[in-house]
Amino acid sequence: MMNFRKAATAAGLVLGIVTGLVGPAAADVPAAIKERGKVLIAIDVSHPPYGMLDSQARETGSDVETAKLLAEDMGVALEIVPVSGANRVPSLLSRKVDMVIASFSITDERKKVIDYSRPYGVIPVVISAPQDMDIAAPADLAGQALAVARGTTADIELSRIVKESGVNARIVRYEDEATTNTAVATGQQKILAAALSTANEVSEQNPSLNLEVKLDMAAYPMAVGLRKGDDELKAWVDEWVGQNLENGKLNAIYEKYFHQPLPDVIPES
Repeated sequence: MMNFRKAATAAGLVLGIVTGLVGPAAADVPAAIKERGKVLIAIDVSHPPYGMLDSQARETGSDVETAKLLAEDMGVALEIVPVSGANRVPSLLSRKVDMVIASFSITDERKKVIDYSRPYGVIPVVISAPQDMDIAAPADLAGQALAVARGTTADIELSRIVKESGVNARIVRYEDEATTNTAVATGQQKILAAALSTANEVSEQNPSLNLEVKLDMAAYPMAVGLRKGDDELKAWVDEWVGQNLENGKLNAIYEKYFHQPLPDVIPES
């Protein structure tokens, strides 16, 4: 089987031969973005390592670097529009932003109302808890309260697991990742459902809690969120993703923040 990077390279060569175009992306940048001179991208800057503020209150993180690379290749300025996990879709539908790059995984529910680019990364979602808690299966969550950020894939998967298993667990939903993490760090909740990167971050920042991953819930492909009907923009972003996977730039960003390479094949959904 041809691996993902070889397939991307072959596709890029075919496109170059057919169109005779070169550069960051052969598809045209939509006129509205070119005329505005900047692209508006929603990013959750309270969700390390995807988005965060450094010591000088500047946005940084894997999503921020991805957005900067995209804007650079578009030839326009980047305007970051801060969002939380819960308002990523509303910010897109209300046209406050052109696209969403905010640890945005592909789900069937979201696909009903928005569109996605081809995926450029993956997001594992897990349940973590103190080492001395015996949690090896969903049934072990009985009688427990679990913290999760509202509207995230961790929320979706946790809700599914609780429903399918019939376990009597209480899901405590917070409005964003930062508030969720604080609730666990301060002892309001002991069990966290979150992306693996978030679970690791909370564990590293709070070693006295002795947190460890107990259950793997799912692994979601991560993509750029787009409005349905923005076909010209989707064509540009899809091509941009393919080229920057092939040239290794997106993998370099992923390795910098997650300390492992992207998989050779990224699932489409």
